[in-house]
Amino acid sequence: MLGDLDKRLLEILVRDSRTSLKDLAREVGLSSPSVSERLRRLEERGVIRAFTVEIDPEALGYPLQAIVRIRPLPGKLHIVQKLIEETPEFGECDKVTGDDCFVARLFVRSIGELDRLLDRIADTAETSTAIIKAQPIRRRPPPLGI
Repeated sequence: MLGDLDKRLLEILVRDSRTSLKDLAREVGLSSPSVSERLRRLEERGVIRAFTVEIDPEALGYPLQAIVRIRPLPGKLHIVQKLIEETPEFGECDKVTGDDCFVARLFVRSIGELDRLLDRIADTAETSTAIIKAQPIRRRPPPLGI
């Protein structure tokens, strides 16, 4: 379990992972070395996996995103997973239970590009695709209980 101080540190870092140690220390009322030690322990425990940056796909020329449900044909699961892993336009992918085996997010420049990418796995899987119109909730961590 996390203490209130660790939860507060995480809340601040979720808001802005570039917050300096000095600013973190000031906001939680500790010294910079104490905050540094707490962050190190959170990393060691696997609570913090990475300090990252959020990139706008549109700014990189990817105005369309799609959610793709993927159902590999019998005996093709590993082939499909490898194709997904090797295709950089798949921004994320979850292996799931149920009728489909994968639910993935694709970043594409056009519907034509989407078709070409899906054609690469057409011989090994069935797909169901939805174009993303908006993202009312951006990726966020589970509730911290603060």
